[in-house]
This record gives sequence, C-alpha cells and structure tokens, in this order.
Amino acid sequence: MGEAIKTTLVADETVPLVVPTGFRGFLAKFTVLKGAQRNLWLTFGIKFLIYTAYSVTNKTMVLWLSKDLGFNDQAAGALVGWVWAPAMTVFTLLAGSLTDAIGLRRTFFLGVAICTIARSVMVVTTIPSLALACGVLPLAVGEALGTPVLLAATRRYSTTAQRSISFSIIYMIMNIGYFAAGWIFDYVRQLHLHVSLFGFEPSSYQQLFIVSLAFEIVLFPVIYFLRRDPNATITTEPHPPRSDFLSRIGQTVRQSASDTIDLFRRLIGQSGFYRLLVFFLFIGFLKAIFLQMDYVFPKFGIRELGVNAPVGKLSAINAIVIICLVPIVGALTQKFAAYRMVIIGGVICAAGVFIMALPTEWFVPASHSMIGQWLGHGYLGLQGSIHPYYIMAALYLIVFSVGEAFYSPRVYEYAAAIAPKGQEASYGSLAYLPFLVGKLLVGASGWLLAAFVPEHGPRHPGTMWLIFALAASVAPVGLIVFRRYIRVPEAGRQDVD
Repeated sequence: MGEAIKTTLVADETVPLVVPTGFRGFLAKFTVLKGAQRNLWLTFGIKFLIYTAYSVTNKTMVLWLSKDLGFNDQAAGALVGWVWAPAMTVFTLLAGSLTDAIGLRRTFFLGVAICTIARSVMVVTTIPSLALACGVLPLAVGEALGTPVLLAATRRYSTTAQRSISFSIIYMIMNIGYFAAGWIFDYVRQLHLHVSLFGFEPSSYQQLFIVSLAFEIVLFPVIYFLRRDPNATITTEPHPPRSDFLSRIGQTVRQSASDTIDLFRRLIGQSGFYRLLVFFLFIGFLKAIFLQMDYVFPKFGIRELGVNAPVGKLSAINAIVIICLVPIVGALTQKFAAYRMVIIGGVICAAGVFIMALPTEWFVPASHSMIGQWLGHGYLGLQGSIHPYYIMAALYLIVFSVGEAFYSPRVYEYAAAIAPKGQEASYGSLAYLPFLVGKLLVGASGWLLAAFVPEHGPRHPGTMWLIFALAASVAPVGLIVFRRYIRVPEAGRQDVD
C-alpha cells in the first residue's frame, strides 16, 4: 500500500516473562524500553517537534487574529473555536484511513509539507482572507494528519511489552512540548525584536509563527531517518505513478468520510453508544477549560498583568504537573474503574477553576510569602511586586492538573472498556468527541472576554472565571447525577454502583 518500511517483531516476545512485583514491578514498567528500536525513539522526537510547533501556534492564534488581522474578541474566539479547532478534529477522524492507505512516512511528509506551506503564509501575510484560506484552514489539515500517524507509529515500532509505557511517554512528551512552547511564547514576545527583511517587518506574533515554522522544517530530516532503521527491511514493491498516488489520496478521503458515516450508522442502534455520547458531552466541559489555556488565558493575562506577562510560563505549570503525575497516577490507580476516576478528576478540576473566581485581595499575603516571591522572581522572572493573580493562576493550574492526571487518560480507557467485542476501534475513535465539544464551547469565550475582560474599559475577571468554573462543574455533577443512566459495566471491573 505504499508503505516502505516493514518492522520485524522481536523473536522472544512470545516467551512468557516472570513479572516482578512490589517496587521492582513498579520500576519495571518504566525500564521495558531498554533496547527499543530506533524508530520508536525517532517517533518520540517527532512527537516533541510537532507538539511544540502546534502549541506555539495555538497560544499565538487568537492574539494574531486580533492584533495582526484586526478581528475583535468575539470574531477571533469564534474563528478559533468554531472553525480552526473543530476542522482539525474532523480531519483527524478522517486521517486514520489515509494513513493506512499511503503509509506512515508518506502521511508524515504530507502533513509536514502542508503545515510548512500554511505556516509560511501565516508568517508573511496580514490579509485576513488569504491568511484564513491559505494558512489557518490548510494548517488544520496538516496538523490533523500528525495525530493518528503518531499513534500508529508508536504501536508499530513498540513491542507488546513496551506498548503501554510507550503511549504513556507519548502523552508525557506532548506535555514537554507544551512546556517548551510556553517558554518560547514568553521569550519571543519579551524580546520586542524589530527585524526588517527586504522591507518585511514581522510582528511578535509572526515571529512566533517563524519559530513554529523552524520546528516544522526540522521535522523533514527526522522523518527521513525513519527509513534507515536496522531492524527494518525495504520492500522492493515499485512506487505507483504520482498521478495514481494523488488519485488514491482523493479516493481514500472519500472512503474515510463514507466509513465514518457507516460507523455512526452501525453504532446508532446500540444503547451503549448513546450513553457514551452523553458521557463525552460532559467531558467536553472539562476539555473546554483545558482549551481556554491557549485561547483565553493569554489575552486575560496580557490585559490584567501587562503586555510582558509570562503567561506561557504560567500555563507551563500544567505540563510540569502532568509530566510528573500521569505515569505515577496511572500506575497506582489501575485497579479502579475508569468512570470513578473520571468523576474524581472532574471534581478536582472544577475546584481548581473556582480559585480564579475568588477575590484577589485574599491572595495578597501569599504574594508576599517566600513561595510567592520564589514563584514571581525565581520561576517567572518578574521584577517588583507580585500580582495576586500570579499566585491564583499557579494554584488553579496545579489543582486542575492534578484532576487532569486522574481523569484524562481514563476517558480513553472507558471508551475501550465498554465497547462491545469487536467494536473497540469504533468506540475508541469516538474519544475525540470531547475535544470537539470543548472546542465548540470555547468558541463563545470571545464574548466572555469582551464582556468581562475587555482591552479597554472596566473589567470583572472574577465573573468570567466563575462562569468557567460553573461550566467545569457540569462534568462531575452530570456524571454523578446521571450515573445510573449513562454508566456501562467496564470489562474486568467489579466496582459498579
């Protein structure tokens, strides 16, 4: 099918292993990657580059739409929440079949090529129609191609023993990319560079797009080296003509859309399907709070704390906590039902958001404390007094991240655990729906910003955050109240209420 690499499994993979217990067993979960093939490590590197570039773009998008292209808060929020982000989710659902048809490396190259062209357009133009049609929309397609390919590559290049920890590391690397992007976002904005290239003077936000474009370009040689793994054999199958290749891409896209429609037709008659949809609808409210960190928090921070406010480093706290907690929480809570863990995580997440709705004067003493001074002057690199919102935001992000570590990985597990036998992939593909719901919800955030944290005029940020906190509370409250109607017994679990 056009795939140039065929991996060989390790011969002793089928030999029964003696599974260590206790602390040695816990450590063994993280040491199975010793001896992993090079393609797996290259996949981890690709994941880092892709998600760093994506996160830099994501944090910049709303600000660029407003400052460089002239859209107001409402229009910028709607374009991101109702066009850019949902388009990426829809194309992601269609990209899996394309990957199967043309192979991992070709899909990687196709996605990176589209992203490179799209980001180049976003760097050089301030014409709204051109930027949206030739930059933002194609970028959604290119980014969408990377998600299923990375998942497929992780599965293909890892052995059975390595698979579980490999997917945990992929999740961790994603957050390392978010962390790096937060620092890059602050650093480039605070440089205030005035660069002129043949009369072209990129703004701070266009300079951030240049950085993400540089990450994209680096991906080309990294992806190229995927073909040179010593454990891979090169097929002698001739490459199809370019016209046939392009024709196959179009045919595959049409087939993917048809398969997606058929999937919903098959599932629509199953009661478990409707229960899962309601479950994902509630999870979407938590995802909306997660997404606002890129689409709302930067504008809020710049308007309340100043143009040089290190909002990127602040949001990176989420990634730091997730990197540290997710592998540990996952290892220690394996015996608990996914539904129960999602409720616990949702309660913790919602509680964290309420911190931002509290009066700022309550946190003035904390800003003068030793921890507050370290946070402001040490970690964030601030000068002078520390605004209480820095303390509140740090606390909010820490608490929210603890909740995320409990619930987020288990959402996907729940979808797989309740799937009828033979339909695990169909149910698993629906796990993207919470992000789609969250993106549609966060599309209204521009109206909240304009109403409560406008660029000019009186502001009431506490009210905006109270609305976000109440929205986040919909998830755990709904999962508890409607538990009898939407919860489905999980395979291998006994603790059903």
